Amino acid sequence: MNVIRNRSSTADNALSRIWNRVASRLDSLISDSFLALVARIAIAAIFFMSGRTKVSEFLTITPSTYELFRTEYALPLISPELAAHLATYSEHVFPVLLVLGLFTRLSALALLGMTFVIEVFVYPDAWPTHLAWAGLLLLIVARGAGAFSLDRRLGIR
Repeated sequence: MNVIRNRSSTADNALSRIWNRVASRLDSLISDSFLALVARIAIAAIFFMSGRTKVSEFLTITPSTYELFRTEYALPLISPELAAHLATYSEHVFPVLLVLGLFTRLSALALLGMTFVIEVFVYPDAWPTHLAWAGLLLLIVARGAGAFSLDRRLGIR
């Protein structure tokens, strides 16, 4: 019985060593700065593309956007017109700042706040999607933009 247990233990140790070597290699190949860049671009694309559906031309808010904020996106304590402007401009400005890596933590916090509002007041059943967004945004808030950013270049933490 001890022989079987020793062989099993030896095999487990060998597998652990192999896996640890693979994990170390992955750590050296995929930097935190690269992960931050991917997270910034991924979440920026989601919000920017949503913002583009609300405008025509450069930043002209469409009548259908105002109607959407009067009906489906209606928020308490804020007029639909103001909400339409705030959301639309936020979905354009903050994603651009994220991609540039400029004022990154602030931009991620703003979009995290927006995600919270969407979850609580607009689409509470879409929590899996919003949780994925929050995960990317929290990574950016906690770790910052990384080396591939204007924040790093300008010395903004």
